Amino acid sequence: MKRLDKSSRHTVSFTLNGKAVREEAEPRMLLTDFLRHRIGATGTHVGCEHGVCGACTVTVDGNLARACLTLAVQVDGCDIRTVEGLAISNDRLGVLQAAFRRNHALQCGFCTAGILMSLDSYLRQNPTPTEHDIRDLLSGHLCRCTGYTPIVKAALEAAEELAGIKNSEKADV
Repeated sequence: MKRLDKSSRHTVSFTLNGKAVREEAEPRMLLTDFLRHRIGATGTHVGCEHGVCGACTVTVDGNLARACLTLAVQVDGCDIRTVEGLAISNDRLGVLQAAFRRNHALQCGFCTAGILMSLDSYLRQNPTPTEHDIRDLLSGHLCRCTGYTPIVKAALEAAEELAGIKNSEKADV
């Protein structure tokens, strides 16, 4: 078995929010640090560094992942999506982000990126969630500011809006 030189760097190539990325990383560099410090995608936050708080949640090949528990070298060849990828454009928020804004579903904003990523993934699979479903999903995230009620309200509002968009797209076909 070949031993890795801990001081060596490895080229990591992947897609980040639809754009090709290629950068070097040390073998033990966490994806959170890689995204923030090497790539400049600072929307992914570092909270507990133990995979408990959810602030670092991203998607890797469409699956939710805690970036603080993932090594940068593990995402070579993968499709990564971060909170920056939820916006429609640089000056236009995505449906979930806009619902959070309207419902004051963030205060300090530290947990928001991870919650948005989890909700985005969940709503793609379950377009008509109940309040219980949303609260169950949020049990994997720690928010110390909002008390979760505005987050639940924003998520349910976004789900309704997204369902309306999908229904109008089907009608247009």
